[in-house]
Amino acid sequence: MTFSLVALVASVTRGAEIADPAKVGFDAARLGRLDAVIQAQIDQKKIGGVVLYVARDGKEVRHRAYGPRDIEAGEAMKTDAIFRIASMSKAVTSTAVMMLYEEGKLMLHDPVSKYIPEFKNSMVAVAAPEGSAEKFVTVKAKRPIQIRDLLTHTAGLTYGSGPAAVLYKAAKLDTWYFANKDATIGEEIKKLAALPLNGQPGEAFQYGYSTDVLGYLVEVVSGMPLDKFFAERIFGPLKMVDSCFYLPPEKAGRLATVYGVEGGELVRGDQGDYVTGPRKCFSGGAGLLSTASDYGRLLQMLLNEGELDGVRLLSPKTVELMRSNHTGTKYTSDTNAFGLGFWVMQDLGYYGELGSVGSYGWGSAYFPQYLVDPKEKIVALMMTQLRPTGGSDLNQKFKVMMYQALVK
Repeated sequence: MTFSLVALVASVTRGAEIADPAKVGFDAARLGRLDAVIQAQIDQKKIGGVVLYVARDGKEVRHRAYGPRDIEAGEAMKTDAIFRIASMSKAVTSTAVMMLYEEGKLMLHDPVSKYIPEFKNSMVAVAAPEGSAEKFVTVKAKRPIQIRDLLTHTAGLTYGSGPAAVLYKAAKLDTWYFANKDATIGEEIKKLAALPLNGQPGEAFQYGYSTDVLGYLVEVVSGMPLDKFFAERIFGPLKMVDSCFYLPPEKAGRLATVYGVEGGELVRGDQGDYVTGPRKCFSGGAGLLSTASDYGRLLQMLLNEGELDGVRLLSPKTVELMRSNHTGTKYTSDTNAFGLGFWVMQDLGYYGELGSVGSYGWGSAYFPQYLVDPKEKIVALMMTQLRPTGGSDLNQKFKVMMYQALVK
């Protein structure tokens, strides 16, 4: 079965009316370049199916499906396909934490141990002195981990890498993936707290389990399991009808297939445990499933400074705080600035690609990528499932191609 651009119309499900590109400042022919770049990757078998979502001023200018949802089954991608969004879960968890912050339930400089006592008296693993038989030694943390450290990934938590890697591996805490665990997130976080940190709190950007700790923090502070908090406080109010941690069996046929590039060939990948696994561990750092339109509603809420369709989750001042740089020069990837859950753009020249100062975004281990641009009033995301990527840059290139089509 060939999944060509000609068949696009058949692969699009009904949703919001698509705006005339010219009426929201886009050049239609230039947007066609973006379509062509995506389709070329599919035709060259460098990626499976894709769903693209672009909205400006709240009006959808692109909501299209390209290529296959399942190559072997001969099924085309549709815009209501459900994707594993991995680290794009972090924006949801950060939103939940900031909602509790606004309710006076916590302060960002509170020590995490105030709510999760297991983190009291944390130790830090450091390289052992030269000539020592040990790989590392531990020293006392200079200060407690604060909630703000978790939001900015400066808590000293990695995904198991660092001086104490052997201990993390032994505890089976050396990957972002929790869907196969027959344990609650609280049980896993308590195991994590017993391990030495891999950096001093507040001193360096170290990407890792911080947002999973925040997910458990939400459970402790709210008194609700994380899946229930998300469903009742975020997904329900925002009408994110297909967002969840584990997929109901009746929706399994909409789950996008994971493909990966191995040896230069596109092959079917590990599909994970999101349908038939234990369905027990709620990873706020990397565990959610969503659609392009659902996640687009979350991003539109943030773009609207905390409100969507008459429902307000956050205040404008809170969103302003979230999209400010909190890490100084500690975050050296992408944009050189990091907010409360995502990169933020402070210096377009440092970034060196098309973009806008003040924009923010993040991506996923499964290859999706999103951005929110307050200056241009744009929400954009590309959903797909590619792991390993084979060196593809499509998740970054789609942003350049979107911006080059913006003419007003």
